[in-house]
Amino acid sequence: MKFELHQDWTNLIALWPQIEEYQRLANKHGINDIFQDNGGKLLQVLLLLSLKVLPGREGNDAVDITGTEFELKSVNVELTKSFSTHHHMNPTIIAKYRKVPWVFAIYSNITIRSVYLLMPDDLEVFYNKWERQWHERDGNDINNPKIPVKYVIEYGKLLWSNATPEELLWTPEIEKQIDPGGFEAEN
Repeated sequence: MKFELHQDWTNLIALWPQIEEYQRLANKHGINDIFQDNGGKLLQVLLLLSLKVLPGREGNDAVDITGTEFELKSVNVELTKSFSTHHHMNPTIIAKYRKVPWVFAIYSNITIRSVYLLMPDDLEVFYNKWERQWHERDGNDINNPKIPVKYVIEYGKLLWSNATPEELLWTPEIEKQIDPGGFEAEN
């Protein structure tokens, strides 16, 4: 085995103080790790909409100055065209979701492109579908059902954007992705 510093190591070290500053800002807003659970993206949405993070993993994600709680979702449209929801979707989770508006942030890689708001009634079509699926599966939870970006753009209220819907829905021809962790098998 042989380990040595990559040629980009010095670039990373030069950038690191700004990354640590970003983390300090995130800490002020209740985000303990910008690299985990979309923490860095969450901070952008919180600051853009003047929301506060709600601590814990079981409740809703954020609250505004009026006390309204929100579910927050983000997607990188360079990777997928649908929002993830919950890994164990069931009637209890659906009942929780029905009580709050949802904020959907659309990203191109790490650049925020637009933010939409959907009210619970706007998502009822999904809640009904998921409930039917759950019962058809004899009460087995649904693993992470999706909400399409196209649906969010069509039915959501645009809160902020620097992109057109066409730009957000455009699917580039994806070149072979390199393994960012460097774990590809050598030929």
